[in-house]
Amino acid sequence: MSPVRPVDVWSAGRLRIVVFGTPAFAVPTLTHLLASRHRVVGVVTQPDRARGRGQRVAHGPVKTLAAERGVRLLQPERLKRDLFESTFSELDADLGVVAAYGKILPDWLLQAPRLGMINVHASLLPKYRGAAPIHRAVMTGDSETGVTIMRVVSALDAGPMIAKAARPIDRNEGSDAIERDLAVLGADLLMSVLDEVAAGRAEGVAQTDAEATYAPRLTKEEGRLDFSRSALEVHNRIRGLRPWPMAYTFLAGARLVFHEARSSEREAAGREPGTCVALDGAGITIACGDGRAIEVLQVQPDGRRMMTSRDFLAGH
Repeated sequence: MSPVRPVDVWSAGRLRIVVFGTPAFAVPTLTHLLASRHRVVGVVTQPDRARGRGQRVAHGPVKTLAAERGVRLLQPERLKRDLFESTFSELDADLGVVAAYGKILPDWLLQAPRLGMINVHASLLPKYRGAAPIHRAVMTGDSETGVTIMRVVSALDAGPMIAKAARPIDRNEGSDAIERDLAVLGADLLMSVLDEVAAGRAEGVAQTDAEATYAPRLTKEEGRLDFSRSALEVHNRIRGLRPWPMAYTFLAGARLVFHEARSSEREAAGREPGTCVALDGAGITIACGDGRAIEVLQVQPDGRRMMTSRDFLAGH
């Protein structure tokens, strides 16, 4: 990559920024940039995909916002140089900002903006490099997470770190709520360092590769619960797999999704993992492999709406 050429934002005016993002996590980043003195000259987002049971083609959250604000949208199927370079060069970008775009960017694209690319990554790097850092942190039972603003390099999430911000993880918080919070935290952190990046004064601190851990993309199969694990592990999995793929088990051959649970004070020693310890107004209490139990508060039978465990037991 060619050396970063500093831009004096005070004399040269606004930066021309291209945002790479697709899901709701990237919306606060795009919103903050649109409200700033810099100019968002384009948004690169994933092509529209069929979603949900009906497999209806729907716009992603970033595309929806960009269209509402009249920002030029690019949705390349592939990022090959011979297919995308001429279109991207029309944007004459000073800086690329990446927030959960969903694809690996090729080297030629990383070098295309004058100031390169920076990323809003939802972990405290070098922990949890990869596609699912929030979910993996919750599933592991971490007590803290955060966001990192980093320079984008060829290696996955391995670039120099420009800034970090941390926040605690409550023991009953789900990944969905944490993601919404981190999306705003990351957008705020980005804006706090943007002028330093623009002026070429934000080189960043190198990551220690030996301390890196990885957060691979989630699969639907990971949602099936294994009650031979400890109650804490099962609880962390339930809250860590929200909003997708969701934790589930099978009851009488039918899939039953668990939306919310908590650790139970009931003893389950001697009970076979996966069996019910109690069915009452508080929830469904299930034995786990360490002799303890979890209390399931909200469920969703296959093909039906989410409901409280009490309503489920009442036959609703």
